[in-house]
Amino acid sequence: MQASAGLTLREEHRCHGGSVQFYEHQSEVLGLPARFGVFLPPAALEGKRVPILYVLAGLTCTDETFLIKSAALAEAARLGLAIVAPDTSPRGAGVPGEETDWDMGTGAGFYLDATQEPWSRHYRMDSYISRELPALVEAALPLDGARRGITGHSMGGHGALVHALRNPEFWKSVSAFAPIVHPSAVPWGEKAFTAYLGDDRATWRAYDAVCMLEDGLRHPTTILVDQGDADQFLERELQPWHLENAARAAGQNLTLRRHADYDHSYWFVQSFACEHLRHHAAILGAL
Repeated sequence: MQASAGLTLREEHRCHGGSVQFYEHQSEVLGLPARFGVFLPPAALEGKRVPILYVLAGLTCTDETFLIKSAALAEAARLGLAIVAPDTSPRGAGVPGEETDWDMGTGAGFYLDATQEPWSRHYRMDSYISRELPALVEAALPLDGARRGITGHSMGGHGALVHALRNPEFWKSVSAFAPIVHPSAVPWGEKAFTAYLGDDRATWRAYDAVCMLEDGLRHPTTILVDQGDADQFLERELQPWHLENAARAAGQNLTLRRHADYDHSYWFVQSFACEHLRHHAAILGAL
């Protein structure tokens, strides 16, 4: 079935009085077909332009992960909040080794624009998330681009923080679940950044939320972050205390909530997803 604005509607399912839809389109930025998912609340189906929460998923995930696993769509329907869930990387770029490691390449685009060959031709998730996807989806669907927030999990939490700090007028609200807050200093980030951005660590700062706060970027609202204390990646990869220290030094409002016994999985995410939706709705005016 064809949708407007160059979108192909792959699937559509009624859910909590709204509609879950999965689309594909030819991305000019990525140079490849791209997929994303959408939840439209009942108010959108009635023709009202509703606020939007963009959700960036983590390593190995897809455009389906949050919509299926978060258990948050009933709350989104109640709040009148749309959800847009892009994929986590280009697919089928043909880069040697992109299917070899789960933490780099396919499913691991880190929401940045690669500058190094052979990644730079297609791995341009920064431009896709910040420009192409919002322009496309907000023109095609009853979404209010003046009320736009962003959140994410793990690698996606990193992406949400970076995008919101860089362009707070565009992303009016921000939150994250167990984000990679300081990728320049942890193995996941060092591996991906070296491949995508090269060896000059100064260029990495533009994609590191801690560094961005150190360099003077701020978001005017409170950043909400949830982190499980039993997260298997807490000490090695996530290290949320760096974000806490940087926010305190920068005067950035941050609510960092630690949860005993919670791990990195979507059981953790779905435990607090509705609270994140309410955080965004309060700022975006969806309540």
